Amino acid sequence: MRVPFTFGKLVDEDDYTNRVVESKRLISNFKSSINTILISPRRWGKSSLVYKAAGQVQKQSDDIVVCMIDLFNIRTEEEFYKLLATKVLQVSATKLDTILENAGHFLGRFIPNLSFSPDPGADLKLSLNWDEVKKEPDDILDLAENVAKKIKKSIVICVDEFQNIAAFDDPLSFQKKLRAHWQLHHNVSYCLYGSKRHMLMEVFSSPSMPFYKFGDLIFMEKIKEKEWVEFITKRFKDTGKSINTENAAEIARYCENHSYYVQQLAQQAWLRTAKHCGSEIIKDAFEDLILQLSMLFQQLTDELSVKQVNFLNALVNNEDQVSSQKVLKKYNLGTSANVVKIKKILNDKEIIDIVGRKIEFLDPLYRNWLKKYYFN
Repeated sequence: MRVPFTFGKLVDEDDYTNRVVESKRLISNFKSSINTILISPRRWGKSSLVYKAAGQVQKQSDDIVVCMIDLFNIRTEEEFYKLLATKVLQVSATKLDTILENAGHFLGRFIPNLSFSPDPGADLKLSLNWDEVKKEPDDILDLAENVAKKIKKSIVICVDEFQNIAAFDDPLSFQKKLRAHWQLHHNVSYCLYGSKRHMLMEVFSSPSMPFYKFGDLIFMEKIKEKEWVEFITKRFKDTGKSINTENAAEIARYCENHSYYVQQLAQQAWLRTAKHCGSEIIKDAFEDLILQLSMLFQQLTDELSVKQVNFLNALVNNEDQVSSQKVLKKYNLGTSANVVKIKKILNDKEIIDIVGRKIEFLDPLYRNWLKKYYFN
């Protein structure tokens, strides 16, 4: 029997949970050629949401082509241009001859080598003359717009891990080049997202940055407990097992509605269930999950300074005024200026998330581990 809960990979239609509002907004933006920036902490389901919206748009309209690009392993401008050109050429046509024709027509002076395996689903192998590209990358940055005009369709380019452009030699200059070209495109729209919220916030929310007000800014929120309860109870029922609404809510609460962990804990509870899933099964599954992650959490904690760990201890104990003299003294945090530095470091390390005056752990299970096993 297929396990009815998915985590750690893209979620298909049956395993997808809610996100109705965000899906409708994304689909509307894709159809209207509106640029979109999608921001949330990692493991909240951004990629699955984008893939779901892209799939629905392509089912509903023959006039829209979606191009998916992942910058996960991209660290240089050269790699970016090569990947962008490759992916756009791949969606420019379905026939090999036409793809090769488009490559020669639009990028002939840049391409010393291009090959395409005859095997179904094989990747296009593209080499670029970097000396030529770096002199004048305009043709590559405008490739999607030119292809869209030729095929008389709109193209939506979805770029995952967009924050990786910060690793380029001159990221600010590169962003200026992208913005200068992409803002002029009428037949291409862009959906930009990634797994490091604080870096994306800096790129898209700062008035001094090139991509400020580039498009519709969507901040994903956690899926509500009520929606998790409906999803979990249904998935159990669909597979011949049962769980009542209170126990399903218990799964969501243990994980503080964190999408990745709710799916993982629900899966572990489901695997332990013969017929009905109760509180003891959920509790045991949660404790096992924490223990499975304990080595990772220990390593993460060992890499922190004493004062950074002390600060996390204050958060675990729900201290609201972390810069007050009382808290500074109680947890040996030094000065209030030092607390500011600690918060920045922990935010950059993606251990905490700071929204206004509110500070939260990005990983709710790490918080639980600290409280139960490290500080206790």
